[in-house]
Amino acid sequence: MSSVRLGINPLTWTNDDLPSLGSETPLETCLSEGREAGFSGFELGNKFPRTPEALSKVLDEHALALVSGWYSGHVLTRSPEEEIEALQDHLHLLKACGAKVMVFCDVTGCVHGDQARPLSQRPHLSDEDWQRLTEGLNVVGDYLKDQGVHLVYHHHLGTAVESQADVIRLMDNTRDSVGLLLDFGHLVGAGGDPLEIARRYSARIKHVHCKDIRRPVLDDVRNRDKSFLDGVLDGLFTVPGDGDVDFLPALEQLSASGYSGWLVVEAEQDPQIAHPLTYARLGHRNLHSLAEQAGFTVDQ
Repeated sequence: MSSVRLGINPLTWTNDDLPSLGSETPLETCLSEGREAGFSGFELGNKFPRTPEALSKVLDEHALALVSGWYSGHVLTRSPEEEIEALQDHLHLLKACGAKVMVFCDVTGCVHGDQARPLSQRPHLSDEDWQRLTEGLNVVGDYLKDQGVHLVYHHHLGTAVESQADVIRLMDNTRDSVGLLLDFGHLVGAGGDPLEIARRYSARIKHVHCKDIRRPVLDDVRNRDKSFLDGVLDGLFTVPGDGDVDFLPALEQLSASGYSGWLVVEAEQDPQIAHPLTYARLGHRNLHSLAEQAGFTVDQ
């Protein structure tokens, strides 16, 4: 049986794209409540220390591992060599603290952090842009793999790689050093099918975000041409098992294919409305059950 560990992203408590959400919540609260809910590790957020010594210390105090951390890439506007130089500090932090993957997303022209711009205005790439992106990612991915950290590309609402067709084009034009982060919520939110992507690319899926979607809110966001952040405030996302995403088929596919790594609850909500500890507990309980149903052994 494949084994997985359950992690969580601090977006349950505080929000990097909309800092007013949870701005008053200290990191200590995020970590202590995440551990209390049962999680073994955390992804990075804007309140975490950025030196290996300080980060290791604060995580060790709560018996937590570093899962990974988001990196905003600019492969479309930088050379691969410039990108490699720009990510050095982040890479050093991940390596020193034991993370095995880097969550990578090219944010050139993205709209997900701008509350005034609807998702419909997200960037679309020309053939020339696609070639630049995929060739650049190959170089960066090869470099990171040599460093012992796998690039996992995060398809994301409001960015150039959003739809299922985008994911397929990205994967079919990059080498194995470019891994995929399968994010259930972002894929379903873009009209995609997690099971189909898991079937196609199970060997290259190196990281998984388990974000649920409330379908009526998604429909409203699309019908009213809203922004990503307005969707978050409206309650678009929630923890696994609290929305309308069917996680089990794709998780079963990943289990059968030997996926071994982290399953991460990432569900940004307004903490004043969605009590963080309550939802962290719910997310852990539901994801633990889904993982076992899918055939995984859940390690602590």
